[in-house]
Amino acid sequence: MQLSRFSLNVYKHFAEDMEVDGEKPDIGFKQRGYLFLATEKMMPQFEKNMMLQHRNGVDSQLLDIEDLRGLIPELTISDLAGGLYCSESGYLDAYSVMQGYIKYAKHLGAEYIYEEVSDLLIEGQQMKGVRLKNGETCTAPVVVNCGGAWGAQLSEKAGIKFSIVPSPRQIFQFDCEKKLKNYLPLTMDPTGVYFRHEGEQMIAGYSEPIRSDFDFSWRREDFIENVWPPLAHRIPNFERVKIVRGWAGIYDYNTEDHNAIIGQYPKIEGYYVAFGFSGHGMQQAPGVGKGMSELIRKGKYETIDLSPLRPERFAEHQLVIEDAIY
Repeated sequence: MQLSRFSLNVYKHFAEDMEVDGEKPDIGFKQRGYLFLATEKMMPQFEKNMMLQHRNGVDSQLLDIEDLRGLIPELTISDLAGGLYCSESGYLDAYSVMQGYIKYAKHLGAEYIYEEVSDLLIEGQQMKGVRLKNGETCTAPVVVNCGGAWGAQLSEKAGIKFSIVPSPRQIFQFDCEKKLKNYLPLTMDPTGVYFRHEGEQMIAGYSEPIRSDFDFSWRREDFIENVWPPLAHRIPNFERVKIVRGWAGIYDYNTEDHNAIIGQYPKIEGYYVAFGFSGHGMQQAPGVGKGMSELIRKGKYETIDLSPLRPERFAEHQLVIEDAIY
């Protein structure tokens, strides 16, 4: 929550802070809220979640049935008891965020080399740099591996193993015959299916079974079998829809506790990692970048203490369990 709060503030001011030569990046940041729908059985846990969020400065609220109808008039509520809603939450265009950071970093003098890294160069217990796939080497006393789903594989080639697997996730974009009255928050159904507006159309996805694979294909039948039935039940407008397109991406899924692995690897001086986010990397990215910068430059965290997410927590049996992964 601390990471998310920090990152939210960064995204709110991203265009102004990353302005270069009068050009402000447009990251498509829309604060339409997050809404988690709950059955009667789920409500006690949601109340605990809300109290924890309040203690950490998150302005979330429990909604009753009438409140839900106020947000989504078309909602089927017969099997719901309420929901947990945070109006501050939202979504953005991750690619535009990346390009905004790149442009500003270059403005400050950073050099980008667009080549695949094939190997880490380590001598004894000291990081020496990386070897690129084209055979060139880049020497450096500090290397940060933030390779996402590919990061653990690169690390394993150097004999350093992390419990991270590439896990595909699909998103489906569709149009419905009868439009909704309101723009939707990102809404999570008790079934694990989620949906929200994307422009004037809709996108949806679901909690797919974990499978280790670099699979970027999307399957129309997965929408028809796993997503459409819960959608049509929850909002009758979704009974008649047309799939516009779909796409797939890869989670760097941490199989141990579903949270990021951040910090210096204890046995290799100068080797830092930031991966294993399991799907909430963009939500935490600015805070992680800030913390990693402090750790490398000053040897300690100052803004947010990220030490609970240290790589050695697994050997120390100090896991940071995250259950809300979809």
